[in-house]
Amino acid sequence: MKKPDKRPQPLFPFNHPHVLQAALPLGGIGAGSICVNGHGGLQDFSIRNRPATTALPDSFGADHAAFALLHVGGDKPVTRLVEGPFPPGKIYDQGLQGQGYRHGGYEGLPRFRKSRLKSGYPFGRLELSDAAMPLTVAITAWNPFIPLDDVNSGIPCAILEYTLRNPSRHEVEFQFSYHLSHLAVGADTKEEGTRNAVIPGKGVFFFNAEAPDSETHGSASLSVIGTRPKIKAMWLRGGWFDAVSALWRECGQGKFTANNGAAEGGLAGRNGGSLLVHGVLPPGGETTIPVLITWYFPNSNLTAGEATTECCGDAQDCCKPRWRTFYASKWEDARAVALHVHRNYARLRERTVAFQRALFASTLPAAVLDAVSANLAILKSPTVLRQENGNVWGWEGCFTQEGCCSGSCTHVWNYAQSLPHLFPPLERTLREQELERSMNGQGHVNFRATLPDGEPQHTYHAAADGQLGGIMKLYRDWQISGDTPWLRRLYPLAKRSLEYCIGAWDPDRKGALVEPHHNTYDIEFWGADGMCCSVYAGALSAMSRLAEKLGEKEDAETYDELAGRAARFMADELFNGDYFEQRVQFRDLRDTSFLDVVEGSKRTGTSGELLGLLKAEGPKYQYGTGCLSDGVIGAWMARIYGIETPLDNAKVRKNLRAIHRHNFRTNLGDHANCQRPGYAMGEEPGLLLCSWPRGGKPTLPFPYSDEVWTGIEYQVASHLIVEGFVREGVQIVKAVRSRYDGAVRNPWNEYECGSYYARAMASYALLASLSGFRYSAVEKTLCFGPKLGRRPFTVFFSTAQGFGTISLAARSLTVTVVEGRLTVDRLVLVLAKKTLDLAVNKIALPGRPAVVSIKRS
Repeated sequence: MKKPDKRPQPLFPFNHPHVLQAALPLGGIGAGSICVNGHGGLQDFSIRNRPATTALPDSFGADHAAFALLHVGGDKPVTRLVEGPFPPGKIYDQGLQGQGYRHGGYEGLPRFRKSRLKSGYPFGRLELSDAAMPLTVAITAWNPFIPLDDVNSGIPCAILEYTLRNPSRHEVEFQFSYHLSHLAVGADTKEEGTRNAVIPGKGVFFFNAEAPDSETHGSASLSVIGTRPKIKAMWLRGGWFDAVSALWRECGQGKFTANNGAAEGGLAGRNGGSLLVHGVLPPGGETTIPVLITWYFPNSNLTAGEATTECCGDAQDCCKPRWRTFYASKWEDARAVALHVHRNYARLRERTVAFQRALFASTLPAAVLDAVSANLAILKSPTVLRQENGNVWGWEGCFTQEGCCSGSCTHVWNYAQSLPHLFPPLERTLREQELERSMNGQGHVNFRATLPDGEPQHTYHAAADGQLGGIMKLYRDWQISGDTPWLRRLYPLAKRSLEYCIGAWDPDRKGALVEPHHNTYDIEFWGADGMCCSVYAGALSAMSRLAEKLGEKEDAETYDELAGRAARFMADELFNGDYFEQRVQFRDLRDTSFLDVVEGSKRTGTSGELLGLLKAEGPKYQYGTGCLSDGVIGAWMARIYGIETPLDNAKVRKNLRAIHRHNFRTNLGDHANCQRPGYAMGEEPGLLLCSWPRGGKPTLPFPYSDEVWTGIEYQVASHLIVEGFVREGVQIVKAVRSRYDGAVRNPWNEYECGSYYARAMASYALLASLSGFRYSAVEKTLCFGPKLGRRPFTVFFSTAQGFGTISLAARSLTVTVVEGRLTVDRLVLVLAKKTLDLAVNKIALPGRPAVVSIKRS
């Protein structure tokens, strides 16, 4: 587990002693990313609306070279690649790539001998030193991340600030250069179709000769902010390792040569551009050189769902882009993106720093801040795409060259809590997707949305947890936004969705999902279970509250009464004294498909051995008497969204204690996992998805039952903390982050079925769980109730109106707004022994905190 520095710098509270797997994504929301790795190089150029990541530790991860060189002349000239030592664990992989062939070639250059990695997302810092080099270097890598500003948080760019410092007693003359291969090589025109141009006084513009409507049409840029560099707008064009060899000879001898990149088209050989900044540092002096890389690939033929996924032969219109990126609506090419960053650099940095400092001002356990901040990187990863109309679309996660599991999957994105709070309008596009485009006239929601926007097919199961969770999220997003007209527009659709769920899975309105219902484990549960029934109770309660607000009295009463039945059913039929379990059922159902197999004539493809097992145990992939970590997830959603439900909270609390007691393991060495053990295994700690403390584990339980998923670990941890079990919740969080320490796994990539898995954004809920923070824009009510006794207690908050911090001292509560505003008419303050409900009528603005006095009890 990474530990904060004893004397933390404001932007870099975490040390990372292990760097083998470290790779921090730099990019924009829905714009792709490039990763800076643990030794200061760039890798994983996922910039063309598709993932391009590495499974093995890799030095660059794509056909690109990006590197800096530092040359110092004088009596003892020395030149270094501005990276730390090459991790030994990467050498074998590097050898498999033929030392980069044309696609690298710089990894073997002399490097700085010592390095140290530090971070505080969205900032990473690498500190470099070398006995032979009179200068030290610190690389600060970041990208704009500003809550509520989705445009500037969506810039397709990566920023690397190189701070050179002279600790010696003599002045040092230096030459710093940065080199980038052409990022816009086209699929059709290859290197021969690449073009280069000078951005006067700033850098190099890379573009290609691909057709403007081609998916591979695009551009990139390399520039330096704040100083005029020497520009080599085109590398030596040759074969083999010619380009990098020539660059090393020039820079190593202090003889960098500039050119304007003007050349006739059609040149073969590797292309790229370089920049050089030279200067003199006095003793103790330092200078910072911000290097900016931007990219721009506006067209995508990537489709999912109903749309065609391949070009259509000779059909002229078929191969035109299916959709365009959101950033294409803001800038015309990578040069325009770069100029935007240049003009606004100081302010973008200032605002990003202000957000980061507000977040890390939270007086929370280090592991919690680590988990919350690190998983914000998912928003900047290739998991998230954004269309020109502003709508968000997401994968579940990313394989190395393609996304994994398409369509903003409702039962996975159910867990993600960062987007709705940091960028509420973007999250609301997902509610609109579910109800306005992914639902048919009967109320069936396809839990995988199409790309581009469109109506999907409705030939597969609806997902019970995803569809019902969407109703609860509608309530959450309305409370965050305060947009009642938006709610009124979607309410009839939400009602249709809920009625479908009732008719499909609870046709007798017993208050239980008894018919087989699909869920996040990619199978169907037969019979009522605590997990999905708790979400059902939460959705019914949410719908009742929404109906009441909109004056739909009959609906409000109907859904409230059914929610009561759901709560009673769970308490009376599913609770075993320790936790809620599943009551497996396959008789007396509308769905007779299982009986048709074991008792009827539909046995084709079923072996005798399997048929015997089905007859003895019932349907495959159930959990029955198991203790499921997701067993009361609906109660978690209700608590953090502010939805009052009739669920028996005493039993919910017992269930949570049982989950921790039975499913959390400090050492998995004796745990048998025949599924996907790579998420946690061996001597590592983790929370199992399910256990069977009372026996009765099926021969074939649900497919992932023996695995460990970080998103579910955070869900359980957050819920435990909400209910007052802080020690147990934080213990789980520490276990997760100990596994993502950079040695075995990337600290900024919590994976499940693919990298940057969306479910891991459940970690954001830890902020509200530990602080008790919730804000209703509808009622302008602030709820606050820290679970930690320390005073003053401070926590970061973000609402649709503004973001900042809230601090509770012995006699006052202070709301400090960094950007925007927060209007508080009512404060509900939950303290250890009492609850204060105060009319306050306060407005917090930047520079004008709102302070509420609290009388002693």
